[in-house]
This record gives sequence, C-alpha cells and structure tokens, in this order.
Amino acid sequence: MTINCENCPLRPLELFDDISKEEEQFMLRFKTGELNAQPGTQILTEGRASAHLYTALKGMGLRYKTLEDGRRQVVGFILPGDFIGLQSGVMEEMQHSVEASTYMTLCVFNRSSLWDLFKTQPRRAFDLTHASAIEESLLGEMLSAVGQLDGMAKVSWVLNRFYKRLTALDLNHNDRVTLPYRQQDLADAMGLSLVHTNKTLAKLRQDSIASWADGVLDVHNPDQLAQRAHSVGERLLKRPLI
Repeated sequence: MTINCENCPLRPLELFDDISKEEEQFMLRFKTGELNAQPGTQILTEGRASAHLYTALKGMGLRYKTLEDGRRQVVGFILPGDFIGLQSGVMEEMQHSVEASTYMTLCVFNRSSLWDLFKTQPRRAFDLTHASAIEESLLGEMLSAVGQLDGMAKVSWVLNRFYKRLTALDLNHNDRVTLPYRQQDLADAMGLSLVHTNKTLAKLRQDSIASWADGVLDVHNPDQLAQRAHSVGERLLKRPLI
C-alpha cells in the first residue's frame, strides 16, 4: 500500500518545512503512486526523458555522469526527502543518471502535471525552486571542498555531511548511520584516488574520530570530525519537502 501524504514519515522531521492543508490536497492528486527499487536499479538515465518525477521516501542512491570511455563520475548522493528528475521535467532529458544504492521507495509524480503545480500552487512552485537552490548551494560547497581542501578535510567534509543529514532524518542510532556507498563513490565525488581515500579513512579510524565499514559509519567524535572538515558550527538548512 502506498503512503498517504497526510501520513508521510518525513513530514514531522524538523529538517522539512510543513505544508498547508490545501497544498496537502494538491500533493495527494500530484502523487500517482510509489516505486520500489532494488539496489543497482537505474531510476533515471542520462540523455533520456522520463514521464515521472520522484521524491526519495526511503533508502539512498547516487547521481552520476557517464564519460565517453565508459567511466562514471559521481556528482551527488540521494537521501530521503530529495526531489529527483526536475532536469527531465524542464529540460526534456536528464543530464545525469540516478541509481539506487539500497532498496528504495520513491513517491512518483506525473511529469505532465508539473505545469499545474506552477499554475495553481505558487507556494509549492516556490518550494520546488527553493529545493533546487539548496541543491545548487550544496553543489557549490562540494566544489569548494574539492578545489580547496586537502585529502583529510575532503573526506571529513563528506562524512560530516552524511552524519549531520542522516541525523536530521532520524537515522542516527547511537552515533551510527547507514552509509551504503563504496569508497570509490566517495573518492570520485571528492576528486581523490581510491588509495588516498582509503588511507584517510584509516587515519580517521586510528584517531578514534570515525570508522566506516560494511555500510555503516560510526562517528566516535563528532566535534573532531567537524573540525577536520572545517565545518564547526555549520548547520543544515531547513528545506521544503515535495
């Protein structure tokens, strides 16, 4: 059975802005169903259009671009609450692919109804623009980290980001969060070699700051992790939930 928007498990979280009753009724009409995806499932494909838009309800995925020689470059990660497919909705085709890293449940919206959202729900349209602005801001922060931080700070930055975001999603259990990605994914995203990433993770583990193994991130010293990431005092931006 699909989850009714009224009972969405993400809505009570402080990370997300609430919506009005009118907006809730629109979302009930906008949502056409749910998609359950197994790990490795390609949800959206670079260079192709999609008839649907999605919000990640449960599980995690990643965004990547495919290079001419077949290699792929990770350009972002998908966590619960993220809206997926807007590029296809406004640019006719995706500029990157989206793949499930874990079992995922996604809310499905009809792409053809996107214009109705802008015509009849100006606040929801602003929320969609707001969500896009947040993603643009995060991409800028990530690019700054890739271009200006050393290897230790880069790895600490991305782990700290995951830790804070997953904590805000109520997925932190005794300072442990699920992190189902490969070291290669983090290395690609942060512009590091796999060897350098592995050595940096080993140093964080030796210093009793954080350890990542078997898809689980244990943060032993959150303050030290934030310090090495040059992110002390940084807070997550409250975001809309589409």
